[in-house]
Amino acid sequence: MIKRTLYFGNPAYLKTQNEQLVVELPETSEQRTAAIEDIGLVVLDHQQITITQSVLAKLLENNTAVVTCNHTHHPTGLLLNLDGHTLQSQRFQHQVAASVPLQKQLWQQTVVAKITNQAHLLGEKRIANKTLFNLAAKVKSGDSDNCEAQAAAYYWKNLFPEFLNFKRFREGEPPNNLLNYGYAILRAVMARSLVGSGLLPTLGIFHRNQYNAYCLADDIMEPYRPYVDKIVGDIVRMNGRFLEMTPSMKQQLLAIPAMDVMINGEKSPLMNAVQRTTASLAKCFEGNSRKLLYPVMLTTYA
Repeated sequence: MIKRTLYFGNPAYLKTQNEQLVVELPETSEQRTAAIEDIGLVVLDHQQITITQSVLAKLLENNTAVVTCNHTHHPTGLLLNLDGHTLQSQRFQHQVAASVPLQKQLWQQTVVAKITNQAHLLGEKRIANKTLFNLAAKVKSGDSDNCEAQAAAYYWKNLFPEFLNFKRFREGEPPNNLLNYGYAILRAVMARSLVGSGLLPTLGIFHRNQYNAYCLADDIMEPYRPYVDKIVGDIVRMNGRFLEMTPSMKQQLLAIPAMDVMINGEKSPLMNAVQRTTASLAKCFEGNSRKLLYPVMLTTYA
């Protein structure tokens, strides 16, 4: 069963009773409940939300990712379970001991999957994508020729309409704001699943930034980014230049964990697919497999 994503964008008081999340809404005097075991992601996006320690403890015990947002409504914090797997210590050791050749092979698979999904997304929009498929076929161990960056230059130049004159920068003009928000949701889902698979989200196979607490999450989420890009592309198509975040746009981006993807020949909600990806990564670190399971973007173009 897919875990629920709960978003709170108004004043609320969150407490727990009988393993239920109890939500009191002071503006309407409503009270709502949700089973904690059914929740996978909670987004707190209002400065007047009060949440009890008991709620936080039970959410984290259930391996729920809790995202907090700042006054500009952008995600700024992420809370994760510290004890996500029964064999956590053993898996940490396998992860730390992973050889450089293994890490390079895993990164090669990751880059190939990412570029391939970027190509499928361009194809779905009837945009020439042969360049990306050619680059995906040329990726070497460790992506020594930096095919990822070459693909990114072509991809971002062509993904959005010309009138946007789009350049991908975190602090850039819209729709960078929408991409940032979607990637933050995706990152939380990925980090949650890595913890659930008994892995350290910090210790990456490629990213090495000493200031980044989620290097592995950023590595393994790469092939999933085009799914966020697809939603943002749909928002651009419906709104043109008017791309400041609205509740409707946020609702579309918060649906990312539930969107359908195809993985290993089966259709699955993205959150469940991420769990299969991180489980396959753990097997690679243990030496039981050499193949990462990544989704292949569903194609609707001829």
